[in-house]
Amino acid sequence: MSALSTPESDNCLIYTSQPRIQPTKLTQNTDFSMARKQLKKHRLFSSERPSSTAPIIPSSEGASRPSADAPSVAGPSAKTPRKLFSRMRHLFPRSNQTRSEPLTTETTNTGIGSQVNDAQQAMVDMEPIPQVLQTATGLVGQAGTAVTQIQSIETILQPLKLFNTFVTTLSNVHPYVQFALGILTAASQLLINQANLDNEVFGLLNTVKDLYEFLMEKDTIENMDSMKETLRRISQEMSAAALFVIKYCKKKNILIRIGDSLVSDPQTVARGHIKNLGDLMQQYRDRAIRDIQINMSHVLEDLNFEGMAYAAGAGLNTTKKCLDGTRTEILKDITNWITTCDVNAPRILWLHGQPGRGKSAIAHTIASWIEDVGAPGACFCFARDRQAERWEEKILTTIARDLADCDPAFRRALSNVVSNNHTLKTTCDVLWQWKRFILEPLSKINGEIVGNVVVVIDALDESGPETSRREILGLLKSSEAAHLPANFWILLTSRPLPDIERVMRDIPHVKATSLDDVPRELVERDIQLYVSKELDCFPSIGATEVQNVVKKSDGLFEWARLACEFIRP
Repeated sequence: MSALSTPESDNCLIYTSQPRIQPTKLTQNTDFSMARKQLKKHRLFSSERPSSTAPIIPSSEGASRPSADAPSVAGPSAKTPRKLFSRMRHLFPRSNQTRSEPLTTETTNTGIGSQVNDAQQAMVDMEPIPQVLQTATGLVGQAGTAVTQIQSIETILQPLKLFNTFVTTLSNVHPYVQFALGILTAASQLLINQANLDNEVFGLLNTVKDLYEFLMEKDTIENMDSMKETLRRISQEMSAAALFVIKYCKKKNILIRIGDSLVSDPQTVARGHIKNLGDLMQQYRDRAIRDIQINMSHVLEDLNFEGMAYAAGAGLNTTKKCLDGTRTEILKDITNWITTCDVNAPRILWLHGQPGRGKSAIAHTIASWIEDVGAPGACFCFARDRQAERWEEKILTTIARDLADCDPAFRRALSNVVSNNHTLKTTCDVLWQWKRFILEPLSKINGEIVGNVVVVIDALDESGPETSRREILGLLKSSEAAHLPANFWILLTSRPLPDIERVMRDIPHVKATSLDDVPRELVERDIQLYVSKELDCFPSIGATEVQNVVKKSDGLFEWARLACEFIRP
């Protein structure tokens, strides 16, 4: 069946039994004689007559019903097509149309119902309905289902919104738990902001709704500190699920979805997240730790960063972490700073103090917690015995590569920056590295990272002479550092050397915290816990000997550590 425009109107169609051709908008100079001859020839030689069955017109509910306006015997009629197209205009409204008398339409044994289907398809071909509209409504008969689904999505998202408000009321939780809750809050906010949801992720969102309702139950809240490990796994799984939903929904074209390695089988991925989240909730209820494999692979693309300098050995060292239960006040302060909702909070926290105060232990503890909960981050630690390797020239390339390893969006953005640019990969210019390896990728992936990005730079004072860190200090005080993304934080530790203090003091986007100002009783309490733990294997050492070590340490953790090593065989 073919659709042709008449010379009297571009908006009326002729239906013949010729093979259907793609309709196009015809100009006034178009020759219609051939179309008329074909139509006349068809009427002359056609020997079949249509049946007297009443035409079937689709109803708004999707069912079929006989038309009351249709003639009892189908045949050439001017009234039937006019009424038919009147219904079609109701289903498919078009702007700037003028109504004119259509030519007589010849019907066939397929019936008027199939003509309506072909006419609908022809009009869709002529003026495609926007994809978002097709997703929202589909066929006319599915409009009610679409509205119901939209309402259901709003119902699903409501617990996520309540959870984000609820988290702000929690205060007396372990900083480790606070990091996990921060990941969950970020994941929920990204899902709330994701409007283009469809059936592939609808079941997953139902499970997410159950999860956030579960997290707000009284029994869950009361046991958060004792279930840190399970909560960590929940935050990791939720982070992966949020990234999957965002990645999937951004691929509006089904062909792109099929070709994407992350969502090549979205139903399987969604079911995997549903199962893991369900198992983790049950594990929390049972107060048990079981081995549940969290899929955090992210399917990292095979992107080549070969040639970018990397400072091997400058990363996290978990043996340097604080003993559990010590330095709780300062760790809580740092955690509150990282998880704050205040967009005007300083982007950089400078933790300083005299040698032996425990700055590195605090830095490695924060970096360890960030890694445990699955948040993106990096840790770079200067060392006095590695100064000859000029790590100050590799700090930002190392940090950039570490961020690329833990976040796929940053990885792609960084790859786009360095691809086919060997000079950029091997540059020693720290300011250039800052702009191209850090600021540029971050600007391209705004809103695509789940949770807070925390970069820990430890012992900057051990980089070498003042000239070795001059450029690093310059970029930290720059306006670009002041306007880093709202979820990007830099924790810097060092001794208060004159050159560092001159730069870092009195800068609005730098929060300075001194370990020298921590109350003496809190420091001695923590040192006593440390010494008791280290020497508890010696029956001959009692509370008196422990207290002597604490007093002689004079508030320096490093002195206490060396004393315990000397006492042990």
